[in-house]
Amino acid sequence: MLRTHQTAYLGLGSNLGDRAANLLRAVTGLISGDLHLRAASSIYETEPVDNSDQPKFLNMVVAVTAQRLEPFSLLNYCLATELRLGRQRIAEKGARTVDIDLLLLDELVIDDRRSGTELILPHPRLHKRRFVLAPLAEIAPHLKHPVLGETMTHLLGAVNDVAAVRMYRS
Repeated sequence: MLRTHQTAYLGLGSNLGDRAANLLRAVTGLISGDLHLRAASSIYETEPVDNSDQPKFLNMVVAVTAQRLEPFSLLNYCLATELRLGRQRIAEKGARTVDIDLLLLDELVIDDRRSGTELILPHPRLHKRRFVLAPLAEIAPHLKHPVLGETMTHLLGAVNDVAAVRMYRS
């Protein structure tokens, strides 16, 4: 179902090259089309999760809006933006110039595959990752997880992830 004035929350990360510049290039690349930037979190420096043998990440979350956001089209747009910015998928959970994850799209709950692209909304690890919850709670503290029914602030306070997440100072 398509509605007008939809909001999507995107998680951005980078741990190769000029990490801060990569994030800003990603934001610019995302909003060069029909997407409008509604909010952007601070940038956080975070320890890698799942594969600790790589440089630290810079992470942030942005809220984007558009009149109509079709979930698979938005995901494919995020993946295409990653490619334009030099993303290479060499190793799973490996180092990357930029990573753009579709975290939430309004209250949609989706677990589907189309044309070889898998989409799960809300993002399946959203509530387990401090590096996502900290910036998301910063820009949308009262936003509720559509499955768990808890606010982002509550989820951040309850997360078991012990990885360090610190405000980035250049």
